[in-house]
Amino acid sequence: MALYESVIIGRQDLTPGQFETLLEKFIAVIQSFKGEIKKRENWGIRNLAYKINKNRKGHYMLLNIDGPPEAIQEYERLMRLDEDIIRFLTIKIKFIEEKPSPLMVNKSDSSKNETAKDEIS
Repeated sequence: MALYESVIIGRQDLTPGQFETLLEKFIAVIQSFKGEIKKRENWGIRNLAYKINKNRKGHYMLLNIDGPPEAIQEYERLMRLDEDIIRFLTIKIKFIEEKPSPLMVNKSDSSKNETAKDEIS
């Protein structure tokens, strides 16, 4: 099986629960092809670089997938059909990083800085 990294952007007006339910549908497709999700990171709601279909923000999710190419084809086909998905990108990778992605590292650094500022004041 091959390793893939996929970033998904969902519409901003979805609740986090609705976005999670939507992702579970796509994950079930991957699992039906004997694939599995190795890593999953929720990047939260972020600003888009430009408006896409009247959306200025979107729910971001990173998935690292270990599965056959057929699973990825079906996964991407279903995302193209779903109107709640603004954009997605899936690339083939050689290995899965065990440490958090740079976006998650920056989030934890900023939260540490805020707590340090609170302690100083």
